[in-house]
Amino acid sequence: MTSGIHHITAITRKIQANVDFYVGILGLRLVKRTAGFEDADQLHLFYGDGNGAPGTLITFLAWEDGSPGRVGIGQPAEIALSIRPEAIGFWLTRALTLNIQMSGPTQEFGEPVLRLKDPDGIIVKLVGEAAVAGTDPWTATGIPAADAIQRIRGATIFSDQPQATADFVVRHFGFRLVAESAGIRRLAGDAADVLDIRDAGGFWTSAPGTGTIDHVALRAPDRAAVERVAASLRAEQAGATNMHDRTYFYSLYVREPGGALFEYATDEPGMLVDETPEALGSKLFVPGHVLADPDDVRARLPQFSLPGEERMTERDLPFIHRVHRPEKSDGTALVLLHGTGGNETSLLPFGARVAPNATLVSLRGRSMDEGYPRFFRRITAVTFDQEEIGSEAAALAAFIDEANAAYGLSPDKTVFLGYSNGANMLGALMFLHPGIVRNAVLLRAMNVLENVPMADLSGTNVLMVTGQSDPYGPYAADMEAFLERAGASVENRTLPAGHDIGAADVDLVRQFVQRVTG
Repeated sequence: MTSGIHHITAITRKIQANVDFYVGILGLRLVKRTAGFEDADQLHLFYGDGNGAPGTLITFLAWEDGSPGRVGIGQPAEIALSIRPEAIGFWLTRALTLNIQMSGPTQEFGEPVLRLKDPDGIIVKLVGEAAVAGTDPWTATGIPAADAIQRIRGATIFSDQPQATADFVVRHFGFRLVAESAGIRRLAGDAADVLDIRDAGGFWTSAPGTGTIDHVALRAPDRAAVERVAASLRAEQAGATNMHDRTYFYSLYVREPGGALFEYATDEPGMLVDETPEALGSKLFVPGHVLADPDDVRARLPQFSLPGEERMTERDLPFIHRVHRPEKSDGTALVLLHGTGGNETSLLPFGARVAPNATLVSLRGRSMDEGYPRFFRRITAVTFDQEEIGSEAAALAAFIDEANAAYGLSPDKTVFLGYSNGANMLGALMFLHPGIVRNAVLLRAMNVLENVPMADLSGTNVLMVTGQSDPYGPYAADMEAFLERAGASVENRTLPAGHDIGAADVDLVRQFVQRVTG
C-alpha cells in the first residue's frame, strides 16, 4: 500500500489575503479553483507544486467574512511543508522582510523548523528536511528553486486519545510509528510524510470556522483501495463513512476515535484531468451535480486576483459586503440590499443578470431577527424598530459615501436595488438622508417609517415592482405616494407574482437601469 498525505484542507475568512499569502509569499501555484462539491456557493482553491501533484496540495474553503473557529481537541492544528535545511535562512529573512508573524527556528525531531502564521492565524511550519526532493517546485513567483517549498511534510493532530488515534491511522492507512517525543507520536507514510499525534488531554475542544484546518487527506493508490478501506471501517464499526467522486480524485471521509476528520483520496485522475499544465488553475470548475445555473454560482463566489494582476481592494467599511467586478465594465454600478434570510451573496446573480457589465456592491444587513440578517428589526409583521431604522440608515449613508470613494462609484451611474427588507431600508434612507440615492429599485417594498419626514427627492428616479398576490402588496401604494409627494419620479409596476422575485423582475429592472444610467 502506498501511504502518505494527499492534501490538507483548511478554511479562510478572506480569500484575497489567502491567495496573497500562499501564492505571493509562500510561492505555491494556484492549481485549481472550484465551486464547492457540498456547497456550490463556497469557493474552493487548491495550491501545490507546478503540476498540482498529490502530496503537495494545500486547499482552502472560502467562508468569506465567516466566524472564526477554535483550534482544539479532535482537529488538525498545524500544516508542515518541506524545504531544504539550508533554506531556513532564506525564509527567516523573507518573513522578517514581509512582516509575517513567526517563531523559531527551533529543532523538532532533529529537523530545523520555522513557524509562520497565515492571515487567518493558521500555523504553517517550514521544515528543513534532509535530502528532500520535490517533483516540480513552483518557481514562477521568483523564489529560487533551492529555497522553494518542495511538498507537504506533514500535519499535527490534537487528540485526547492519542494512542487510539495513532492506532487507527496505522491500522487503516498504512502509516507506522517512527518516533515519540514530548507528548507527540510521530507516524510516517511510505512517501516520508508524517502525522504528529499530539496528546492534547485537558485542552479545549475544537470548533469549526475560519482559521482552522478542516481535514487531512491521506493517499490511496486507487479506487479499489478506497473501497477496501471503507469495508474495513464498516466491519470495525468505526463510524459514519461516505464516498464521493470529486472529479480530481475518489475519496471517503471518516472521523478517527479522537474526532479529527480524515479523507482517503486517490492520486488519479489528478489536477490535470481538465486543464493543460500551462493553464492549470486558470478557470473555475463548477461540479456537474450542481443544480443551480453555473453563471449564478460564479456571481455568488468571491473574486480575487493573483499577485501582479490588476485588483480592486475590498475596503473595511461599516457593512460586511461583497464587490463583484465584471470582465468588462461600462462604468455603472448596482448596490444591492437583500431581504430577510439573505446575505451579501443573495442578490449577486440577480444583479449580474440585470447589468452584466456593472460593478456590484452587495451588503449584509447588520441586524439579526430570529437568526436571520436584516437591515432593521421587526416588532410585528407591519411595525418596525424605528430607532434602529434611524441608526442603520445613518450607517448606510456613511457606507455609501466611503464606497463611492473606495470603489470609484459615480452617484449618477449607480442604481440602488433592494428586495423586501432591503427595499424598505432604501425607502427609509431616501427620506432620512435625501440626495444620497439618485436611482433606486424597490422590489416588494413598503413604507416602514412611522413619521415620514419632508424631503426633497426631486431628480430621484425610482422603480417599484409589486407582486399582485404579495400579502404586503397593498402597502406599496403608501410608499409610492410618499415618494411622489417628495418630488421623486416613480414608476410602480405590478407583476403576476407573490413576494418572490424572478425573471419578469429582471426584465423590468434591466430596462430601468439602462434608462437611468444611459
